[in-house]
Amino acid sequence: MAELEALLADLDAESADADRLVADLPPGRWTTLTPADGWTVAHQIAHLLWTDERSLLAATDPDGFGEALQEIATSPDPLRFVDAGAAQLAVLPPDQLLDRWRETRARLRVALAAVPPGTRLPWYGPPMSAASMATARIMETWAHGQDLADTFGVTRPPTGRLRHVAHLGVRARDFAYAAHGLDAPPEPFHVRLTGPDADVWTWGPDDAAQRVTGPALDFCLLVTQRRHRADLALHAEGPDADRWLDVAQAFAGPPGAGRAPGQFAAEGVA
Repeated sequence: MAELEALLADLDAESADADRLVADLPPGRWTTLTPADGWTVAHQIAHLLWTDERSLLAATDPDGFGEALQEIATSPDPLRFVDAGAAQLAVLPPDQLLDRWRETRARLRVALAAVPPGTRLPWYGPPMSAASMATARIMETWAHGQDLADTFGVTRPPTGRLRHVAHLGVRARDFAYAAHGLDAPPEPFHVRLTGPDADVWTWGPDDAAQRVTGPALDFCLLVTQRRHRADLALHAEGPDADRWLDVAQAFAGPPGAGRAPGQFAAEGVA
């Protein structure tokens, strides 16, 4: 329970960080296009709202979530349901959209805190624990917050919350290979990242032949596809590790288009 509470506190902080980027935004700027193809600022917040609402449903009404999942499975284009959800909510007036997101994420926090230990919550992939769902929400909130920061030309100071994003990126290694139609290597990799406070985060055996090293921020930008690999200071040792950095993703679903090399060469300071 202490671990879950710490995760929920980090989710609160990550949500607040994204919130501050749009809290005082004039209504006319909510239609500004962001780096995500075809998505405006409103789409970014709408997507966070939609996913938080789906998470809340999974945590409070598993049967209802199952019914919604069945509707998606039988829809004409089941792979587009996430984009459709964002598009439906993005038409709300900005003040209503922002208020609804704030209310929903507060309700989600309470719901996740109340999930009994050992309970697995239904999701679009494998069922997950409340802690795993909170971690996934941190990752996605950080990633879409990055889209907003890039849209407004600001740089957010990296925090220790990046460890959650990096952890998902490492854990999703085999999924990333599969999403690209590739077989995952059988042996584990060693990942060694430098956190924002110069602390070192590691995953995998120290003597692994396939290794990835570099700044934690760069790894997180890579696995959320917010920067092109060419613009990041990540180093791979071994052909399999090198291939992984070309396909890595921390999120579920099909691979995205990513970002073009040099797209964000110049940034301001928040």
